Amino acid sequence: MNPRVTVWHEFRHEKKNPKVAEIYPEGMHIPIANYLREQGLEVQTATLDEPEHGLTEEVLANTDVLTWWGHMAHNDVSDEIVKRVQDRVLDGMGLIVLHSGHFSKIFTRLMGSTCNLKWREADDRERIWVVEPGHPIAKGLPPYFEIEREEMYGERFDIPAPDTLVFVSWFEGGEVFRSGCCYQRGKGKIFYFRPGHETYPTYYHPQVLQVIHNGVMWAAPDDISPITFGNSKPLEKISEK
Repeated sequence: MNPRVTVWHEFRHEKKNPKVAEIYPEGMHIPIANYLREQGLEVQTATLDEPEHGLTEEVLANTDVLTWWGHMAHNDVSDEIVKRVQDRVLDGMGLIVLHSGHFSKIFTRLMGSTCNLKWREADDRERIWVVEPGHPIAKGLPPYFEIEREEMYGERFDIPAPDTLVFVSWFEGGEVFRSGCCYQRGKGKIFYFRPGHETYPTYYHPQVLQVIHNGVMWAAPDDISPITFGNSKPLEKISEK
């Protein structure tokens, strides 16, 4: 069964920056959602300024994988909603964190680190190398692909060592960056994918969209059995000592 996806987007830059609005007139989330629908997935969208940021308990209960893009308004995201998303991830919902979502409340909380990095917006060419070609997120990709112009992110990227590192980026200015990182938190799978600065048309790039789709398929829960915590009765009779 195909996963149910919610594409969450801050949706603020498009309303304030004409350059971003020209590239993404309906919002950055729409090319992503449209592509995933074209792959046969059930997709809904949610944005920051909707009630409960569009992430009601009902929406999250019907979400197998959540994608997250935020940048200028991380602090406007309610802690209550962050906790709600975290609980769903720990219970098995997949999470795809995109670009500047590395500073989002949900990602820093799940990583337990600052998630800080070096950056530069200077039209760098980005070459994304596949370093785990057998991983499901790399399915169908060439050994590397390039984005003509992107914002540079450089190491040190202050994250825990990924469970699996799928992609490494090289930038025209000489930096490298761990740009495709997989984690497990509780029952949930998390994938961080670097490209996607708002002033570039990155979310129309065919390989970028393919990676997001592959990430969604990988992160979808494959075990929905409940986990029991707390006081537990013995399975066998305990002998008297």
